[in-house]
Amino acid sequence: MPDPMVRERRIPPLGLPALVGIPPDARGLVVFAHGSGSGRLSPRNNAVAAQLRAAGLATLLFDLLTPDEAADRENVFDIALLASRLADASRWAGAEPDLALLELGYFGASTGAAAALVAAAEPDSRVVAVVSRGGRPDLAGAALPAVRAPTLLIVGGDDVTVLELNRRALASLRCEKALEVVPGATHLFEEPGALEQVTILARDWFLRFFSH
Repeated sequence: MPDPMVRERRIPPLGLPALVGIPPDARGLVVFAHGSGSGRLSPRNNAVAAQLRAAGLATLLFDLLTPDEAADRENVFDIALLASRLADASRWAGAEPDLALLELGYFGASTGAAAALVAAAEPDSRVVAVVSRGGRPDLAGAALPAVRAPTLLIVGGDDVTVLELNRRALASLRCEKALEVVPGATHLFEEPGALEQVTILARDWFLRFFSH
């Protein structure tokens, strides 16, 4: 059943389709950065978004790539391109009357986590918190030390390779940071209760750093 809070919008300048959900008295806005060719209809990210809205957080899920761009696999790993789209969405939200006053957070998955960190490292970024779910923050490379927003990395305990890459990225971050490992979970957190643990960790991180 569709969430009555969620409305379809378009992100300029390309008119990228988006889903915006604003609960009453929202305490902040979480922008999702999907990875690996996923989009605004990602079941996992929509499940997380629904729970964040239940906790009083507005959510923005949008397609970072056009259909033509998504057909080229290389674009999925073009971190600079994905980060630029995330910056576009953030500027758009900052100019929308119903979103402009909300503090901003990024929730990134897979390559989207790297894009979120690159965007958060920009000098004009107004992001106040970042969460990575099964992400590849290592792909943010030289941007990592420039990230100022408190950053939480969440990784499945059985996602061994990605866990090591997250540990290395954590060492490069100079902001307030944490690494949370969900025991027994693999890369997509498909195990019973795993995604729920991710949601709780993300919710608490955003609520901790959103000041309203």
